[in-house]
Amino acid sequence: MELSILLMEQIAKLFIMIFMGYAIVKMGFLKDEDSKVLSTLVLYLIVPCVILNAFQVDYTPEKVSGLMLACIASLLLLFILLPIVNLIGKVLHLNEVETMSIYYSNSGNMIAPLVAFMLGEEWVFYACVFMGIQTIFFWTHCKNVLSHEKGFNLKKIFTNINIITIIAAIVLFFAKIRLPEIITGTLSSVGAMVGPASMFVIGMLMGGMNIRKVLTNKKAYFIAFMRLIGIPFISLLILKISGLVGWNADGKKILLIVFLAIIAPAASTVTQMSQVYGNDSRYASTINVLTTLGTIVTMPLMVLVFQMVM
Repeated sequence: MELSILLMEQIAKLFIMIFMGYAIVKMGFLKDEDSKVLSTLVLYLIVPCVILNAFQVDYTPEKVSGLMLACIASLLLLFILLPIVNLIGKVLHLNEVETMSIYYSNSGNMIAPLVAFMLGEEWVFYACVFMGIQTIFFWTHCKNVLSHEKGFNLKKIFTNINIITIIAAIVLFFAKIRLPEIITGTLSSVGAMVGPASMFVIGMLMGGMNIRKVLTNKKAYFIAFMRLIGIPFISLLILKISGLVGWNADGKKILLIVFLAIIAPAASTVTQMSQVYGNDSRYASTINVLTTLGTIVTMPLMVLVFQMVM
């Protein structure tokens, strides 16, 4: 119950940040399209700093074991959920923004601060495992879907700053190389902007919307239901059947961190990528806002269910 209350408090803070972005547009200081600059900063600068800094921890056998468990659980969920969500999209005739919003969670912008607050800074390392793997999916699968590009350009993938950062972070961790304090301190400071900056983008896009349409969009509510209730229950079933909880002494806590990433609202990266690649960013933002608001209730509820089931 205590974890659920802490979750509600942190999610409420994120929603207040969305309102701040909304207010600055409504007051005429900025336009909603100005958020594209902030989206670019989040995608290409702030998120890489979060990932690189998270892996700057001491190499120990316990951390390697936990890392492997988090990696296996994350890959298991992402690979099983992908065909399930694609099937849902085809059967219900969902567009690419709706399908991507169901599949991709806001793990990069929400889970690191939530885990740090609830469990402690040392557990953020495991939170970034899911985030790092999902980042690879973002810049391969999600980017192709939202930009309508065909096939994969390996050169573009492996020269993408996010992919480079993930590879560099893993190499540094296993090579037991710690960066100088002045660099890690800078990475930490920049990475701390990920939550506020991402929420500001959503709020600024909301500033250019008709809020009544947002709150009366019935299909967006269905997408929100699938993201916040449908996918989490399927994921919990997968984790329970897998038996992964017994693989590590801290298995339940590590799987809870992975589960937190799954039950987060729709990814703000879907909004940002839709904006950068000319897709329907306002609709993506609508879904993001509804799911972020919904998580005030659903995330604490899902954590309670996880604790009972696992």
